[in-house]
Amino acid sequence: MHRSGWRRAPRPALLLSVLAALLLCLIPGSGTAAAHGSVVDPASRNYGCWLRWGNDFQNPAMAQQDPMCWQAWQDNPNAMWNWNGLYRNGSAGNFQAVIPDGQLCSGGRTEGGRYNSLDAVGAWKTTDVASNFTVRLYDQASHGADYFLVYVTRQGFDPTTQPLRWSDLQLVARTGKYAPSQNYSIDVSTSGLSGRHVVYTIWQASHMDQTYFLCSDVNFR
Repeated sequence: MHRSGWRRAPRPALLLSVLAALLLCLIPGSGTAAAHGSVVDPASRNYGCWLRWGNDFQNPAMAQQDPMCWQAWQDNPNAMWNWNGLYRNGSAGNFQAVIPDGQLCSGGRTEGGRYNSLDAVGAWKTTDVASNFTVRLYDQASHGADYFLVYVTRQGFDPTTQPLRWSDLQLVARTGKYAPSQNYSIDVSTSGLSGRHVVYTIWQASHMDQTYFLCSDVNFR
């Protein structure tokens, strides 16, 4: 079922968003010329890190409370400030050819090290989900979508000890087109899954051959 009427602005509140934008301008090479988007529920890895720590990203407590986000902030804070820019142009739908195993969560965007940390193996913070859940995506620029593909890792895959490979993914939802909007919802139905998994969302934007590759860590209740 396609729904585009959902409304939710990313948190933290407006003041933090303004602060983040100002800080972003101070980070060399960060760039804010184009707004894009990400999965906000269950939160993608870098959006979740920004959501939890964007106003407190130098807090040493993060190392103990949220160690995977800690390593990401230390590695390259641009991955979080640019939580909405994890995409590739010109993939022509041949995703496995352009993104190697072990680099799925960075979308193969390892140049300059911006998104490398998102491929790190470990205990990323999870969102609890049921067997039927909804993926919600925020599209700042209202690009629209030719389609979404949503995968969930196979039962038995352990993202805390194993790098993510294409062969670890099971397709659980494929949509048609979505008209330009800022909020999209994709209903997902699964069965037989329990414990920790990765939800992998591919968003093929409509305005050009631009594809987003987004890892969200979940726990099936």
